[in-house]
Amino acid sequence: MPETRLSNGMKIFCLQKNEAQLMYKEVQNYVKHGIALEAGDTVFDVGANIGLFTLWLSQEFNHKINIYAFEPIPDIYAVLNANVKRFTLENVKLFPCGLSQQAGDVNFTYYPNMTFGSTVYPITEESEINKLQEISIANFKHFPASISWLRWLPHSLFSRIINYKLTTSFQGQQVHCQLKTISEIISEQQIKKIDLLKVDVEKSEMDVLLGIKDEDWKKIKQVFVEVHDLDFRIDQISNLLKNKGFRNIKVEQEPALNGSDIFSLYAW
Repeated sequence: MPETRLSNGMKIFCLQKNEAQLMYKEVQNYVKHGIALEAGDTVFDVGANIGLFTLWLSQEFNHKINIYAFEPIPDIYAVLNANVKRFTLENVKLFPCGLSQQAGDVNFTYYPNMTFGSTVYPITEESEINKLQEISIANFKHFPASISWLRWLPHSLFSRIINYKLTTSFQGQQVHCQLKTISEIISEQQIKKIDLLKVDVEKSEMDVLLGIKDEDWKKIKQVFVEVHDLDFRIDQISNLLKNKGFRNIKVEQEPALNGSDIFSLYAW
C-alpha cells in the first residue's frame, strides 16, 4: 500500500497521497461549534474511508475514546484496517459495511482515483463534472498548499489540468457492498450511548438517518452530517433532528466548496 506522512507526523497507509492530506484537514472540522468530546465517549464514524477521523480522534484523546468505524468499499476498508492495526487502536471496532435505512446488499460506484467520492448515487451527467470544474477553479486558493500552486499556471492550461483530473477521478467501477442500519448495530453491540454520530457518505446521509429507530434517537447526543442539499435536504435533516430533540443546529459551508451543494451540519 502507498504511504504518506500527515501534518502531525503520523505515517499512514493510503490509496491516494494528495487525497489523504486533503481529507486529514477536513476531518478536523467535524468537531467544532457546539460539538465536544471527552475521554471515554463513543463515536460512530460512518463513511470512515481510510480512517483519518478515527486516527485523529484516537490521537487527540490518547486512545481513550471508543470508535465504531464503517466503510463498505473493500479496497478502502483494507487500508482502514491496515491503519488501525498499525497504530494498535484497541478501542476501535471496524465494520466492512455501509449504513442505510434498511439492511441488504447494494452496488456502490467506487472511484479509485478519488475514493472519498465513492457512492451509491454516482455522477451520471457531464454537466455535473463541468459544474465541479467551475467550483474547483473558483475556490482553488482554498485547496492544500501542495497543489494550490497550480493556479499560477496560464488559465487555459490550469483549466485543462482540472478538467483532466476530474474526468479521470470520476471513472468508477461497480462493487457489491453490504448495508446495515444504525439501530441494528446499536442492538448487536449493545450500545447505550453515542456521543457523536458523524455521517459523511456522499448523498446517502438521509438514508443513514432513516435507519435509526425512534427509541434509539435518545441515545445520540451530537451529530455531524455532510449534507448534499438536494431537494431541500438541509431543511429535511434539520427538521428531523429538531423533532428528535436536538435544540442547536448549525449549518455552514467550507470555503473550498463555495457554490456547491455540499454543506456541514452540526447538531447538539
